[in-house]
Amino acid sequence: MQTEQTSTAYKENQRKGRAVFLMMLTFFVVPIIAVVLMFKYDFKPTGASRGELMVPPRLIETTATLKNSDGKDGSHFWTEKWTMVYVSDACEASCMAKLKDMRQIHVSMYKDIPRTQRVLITHVQDVAAIKKYFPDLNIINQSDVDVDKLSQQFNIANEVAFQSNRLYFVDPLGHIMMSYPASTPAADIRKDLARLLRYSWAA
Repeated sequence: MQTEQTSTAYKENQRKGRAVFLMMLTFFVVPIIAVVLMFKYDFKPTGASRGELMVPPRLIETTATLKNSDGKDGSHFWTEKWTMVYVSDACEASCMAKLKDMRQIHVSMYKDIPRTQRVLITHVQDVAAIKKYFPDLNIINQSDVDVDKLSQQFNIANEVAFQSNRLYFVDPLGHIMMSYPASTPAADIRKDLARLLRYSWAA
């Protein structure tokens, strides 16, 4: 009797172990597979107004003292989710309009909303007005030196991220994968994000 219970417990633990392994495989490995497939098959959104692939993907490096507006450290800002990132020195009219686009794209993801997040990188310290309209937005704004170092990683060619008005995609492993010029319609950005989310679950 005891042997049968032991055997049943062993099989149950083995089943749970396999389930955990598959979950970890899906979470950590699949995004990498998605990136590899994008390069192998030369994935480029059709149409001149779509995003630009970052070649090669750029791994974001964060300083130990980087914090967001809630005082949380930046060591885990880029993990676990696909991230839409906007970089703005002073968040004024064009910035607020872009944040609105990001929110609309995010909401339109429906069942995939938990798999995505939005981040604003800025020098703005008083973010009450921004939080009023975008309460679930992650705002990285401390300190000025750390924010500068972070923002520079989003520079493309001769463009300065603080001035480019671009939108960026960061994968769950912290790589900047794609960027979108200011003129890119939100609908086109949404299509690309939906495709990335769909491929990232491929076995």
